[in-house]
Amino acid sequence: MSQLDDALVELRQDMDNPKIQSNYYDLFLNTTFFVPTMEEDLTPDQAAEVANSGRVAPLIIESGGNDYLVLFDSKERLYAWAKKEASYVEVPGHVLAATSAPPLHWALNMDTEYSKPFIPPEIAWLKDAVEKCNAEAAKQQEQQQ
Repeated sequence: MSQLDDALVELRQDMDNPKIQSNYYDLFLNTTFFVPTMEEDLTPDQAAEVANSGRVAPLIIESGGNDYLVLFDSKERLYAWAKKEASYVEVPGHVLAATSAPPLHWALNMDTEYSKPFIPPEIAWLKDAVEKCNAEAAKQQEQQQ
């Protein structure tokens, strides 16, 4: 069990406790996630184009009419879900929050007892928190110069 798993268990027990919510989301934003990519599903030409562009093609799955970015907090969980070694990119939670746009949902640790869906308003709230932290850090850096 990871620290994020422990925080999720606490969150599920007391969803309305601001301190528990803050702890979980802080851990999330500071965790590096393993995001499966679609290299295996691309044609050789598509894979070459993605590789040459420096971009990655994250795996997005559809469920219930919504698109989900799949992410895992360990390589082992990713491989267990994929039932094989799978291509991935490592992305910090704060970068996920800063770069995701609606109507994308997230699916954390799918097929485990520590899975958690994230909905667009929740992701937008995290994005706002990251932007505020970045603005505060920039302000402090300016003051130090």
